[in-house]
Amino acid sequence: MRVLITVASRHGATAEIGTAIGRVLSEAGHHVREVAPQDVTTLDDVEAVVLGSAVYTAHWLPAARDFAKRWEDELRARRVWVFSSGLATQPAASANSPHELMALRERVGALGHRSFAGRLQRSELAFAERALIAGARAKEGDHRDFEAVAAFAREIADQLATLPAPTAAGPGN
Repeated sequence: MRVLITVASRHGATAEIGTAIGRVLSEAGHHVREVAPQDVTTLDDVEAVVLGSAVYTAHWLPAARDFAKRWEDELRARRVWVFSSGLATQPAASANSPHELMALRERVGALGHRSFAGRLQRSELAFAERALIAGARAKEGDHRDFEAVAAFAREIADQLATLPAPTAAGPGN
């Protein structure tokens, strides 16, 4: 199956989670293409999409939100999974605005979502980001759990092998 991995990542850590998902899907026999959300020009050549975003101030990055809005109808006609990567010491689930994420998942017909802790390197941050992180008392370091990422990717691979293609109205409609 042809799978698009598209991830909004400010400093690269969330993109690396997308790459890890893509690696597992490739090993399972799928044809994976990674493209930044703002660079996607068509979904005609893919049957499934994994959309991810870093979470800042309880929101997905604009590039991921814009991608979901721009391609909403086309996404509903494909198999879609989403993931979030939040503050280094908290899973993104606690950082995400739950209503915003639920609405996005429903709009695109996502079959699943996972939240992952992220990576924090203060040296990469702009001044405003450092001030925000100081207020959150986030712990510096790489807190990503790549075993959990691989488990999510294996779940996706298993579902790709067994789920029927979604209808144009999207799964569950």
